[in-house]
Amino acid sequence: MKIVPTIKDEAVILRHWEFSETSQTAWTLTREHGLLRLLAKGSRRPNSPFSGGLDALTRGQIVAIIKPAAELATLTEWDLQEVFWAPRRSLAAHYAGLYMADVVSQLITDHDPHPRIYEALVLALRALDDPAPVAATALQLQWAALAEAGYAPSLDRDARSGGPLAPARTYAFDPSAGGLTEDPGSGQPGVWRVRAETVLRLRQLALGSPPQPPQDPAADERACRMLAAWIAAVAGAEPRSQAAFLGVIPPSSTPKKG
Repeated sequence: MKIVPTIKDEAVILRHWEFSETSQTAWTLTREHGLLRLLAKGSRRPNSPFSGGLDALTRGQIVAIIKPAAELATLTEWDLQEVFWAPRRSLAAHYAGLYMADVVSQLITDHDPHPRIYEALVLALRALDDPAPVAATALQLQWAALAEAGYAPSLDRDARSGGPLAPARTYAFDPSAGGLTEDPGSGQPGVWRVRAETVLRLRQLALGSPPQPPQDPAADERACRMLAAWIAAVAGAEPRSQAAFLGVIPPSSTPKKG
C-alpha cells in the first residue's frame, strides 16, 4: 500500500482563489517545504473546519497531504496564527504586501525550501505596520529573496570585466551581465543608469547591516525600482502586482533605461 505523506508546517498564504461553491485553492510559502499549492475542501462553508478561513497575507499552521502525482496538496488543517493588518488598512501597504508575496513566488520553485526567505517575508509583512515608507520595507525583502535564491546582482566588481569598480557619481546596471558596470555617460540600449546613493543603499543591504538614513530621501525608492526591474528580468516577467506597487511610490525614481 502506497503511503501518502502528511506534512505539518508554518505557512503564509500568498494568494487564494475560489475553487468551487464550497472550496478554495491557495498558494502558500511554508517554512520547511517551500511553495505549496493547496486545495482546501469545504473552506467556504459556514461551519468550515479551517479556523479564521483562508485569506491572503495571513500566517498559520497547516497540515496537508501531498500526493506526488497531484498538482495540489490537500489541506486538512489550518490554524490561523497571525493576520497582517497593515495591508488591510493602507492601500500602499496592500500593494506592497501583494508585491512581496509575488516576488517570493517568482524567484523560487515549488517544494524548494527556503526558510530564510520565509522568515524575511514574515518580518517584512510585520514591518508594514511601521511608519517607514513601504519602499524601504519592500527593498529589504527584494534583496533577501534575491540573495537567498542566488540572483543577487554584482555590486562591487564590474559585471562585464570582473575588475574593481572605481568610485563614481553614477554607474550603469547591465541586466545581461548581472550587475553594475561603468557608466558609459550616454544612453545605451538595455542599460540602466544608477546613482551612487542608490548603489550605497544596495551595498548596505548586501553587507547585512541596517541601512542608515539616506542623504538622498529617494534612494530607497530608486533602489526598490531598480531591483523590481532586475527581478522581472530574472523571472522573465513582471510580478502581477508590480505595476500597482510601483504606482504608490514616487514615479521620479524609475530606473532610466538607455
